[in-house]
Amino acid sequence: MDENIILDIREKLKEKTSIPCMRMKLTAGNPSIFESKIGGIGYVPHGEQIPTDSKGYQLRLLAQIDCSKITLEDFPHTGLLQFWVLNDDLSGADFDNNTNQDGFRVIYHKEIDKTVTEEEINEKTGNNLPFDEDLFPVIGCFGVELLEDIDSITASDYRFESYITELVNEYYPEQAKELLDDIYIFDEAFDEDEDDDKNKDNSDSPNGFGHKISGYPGFTQWDPRNEKDSHDVLLFQLDSDFFDDDDKEYQIIWGDCGICNFFINREKLKQCDFSDVIYNWDCY
Repeated sequence: MDENIILDIREKLKEKTSIPCMRMKLTAGNPSIFESKIGGIGYVPHGEQIPTDSKGYQLRLLAQIDCSKITLEDFPHTGLLQFWVLNDDLSGADFDNNTNQDGFRVIYHKEIDKTVTEEEINEKTGNNLPFDEDLFPVIGCFGVELLEDIDSITASDYRFESYITELVNEYYPEQAKELLDDIYIFDEAFDEDEDDDKNKDNSDSPNGFGHKISGYPGFTQWDPRNEKDSHDVLLFQLDSDFFDDDDKEYQIIWGDCGICNFFINREKLKQCDFSDVIYNWDCY
């Protein structure tokens, strides 16, 4: 098979699917309840409680994002967007119904009351350990710096093969049957670009790994969506991470070095409706 055709299709695919995203760089420090953070104490308004599951166990703050720092179209640009998960062996995920917001919750606070204090929220904190040990994927609390970037589709994205088929038929119709009979050769072409150490610096790579908002997802297993799925936007992604490369001890760890993704429909995102979100994580 002509390697030049494969490389050409790969470049055309990157060009066709390139979209803006925001990468998240973890920082040291002690971010306040009004700032972007991974882990720690999340903002809870006066008169409201920390979200719980159906058994009454409190969820824990996985992350919250200061939306005033988000420059992406269709995303909210004020308030706080929060991701809460249960501190159990599945980190709140329901793999049989991945939109079931019982063990997880996505909460958007459009208005922020700066009179709320961390001490007030701590007083609301109760039982959040369904098991005898702490199984939370985030060890500690980290600040977040949002960085503008461009992302292109990954070979594990559920739309990858349909894009390949479209481009091959458009640019190489005479060779289309041969190329599409062996469509997995394009997966391999993307795999050649991958960094073997995915817990690197969360920079751009064709495997989609790293912490980010929007862009294309990374998976250690497979995309939980299919062609009929309407959850077309990567709302939030949190990878396993050393944070301190010198230490080489994970501060974020999903199972056996996995990755977590949240997906939403674009129209619902525009409406700031976070009631229908896929929450998925997988590991090796």
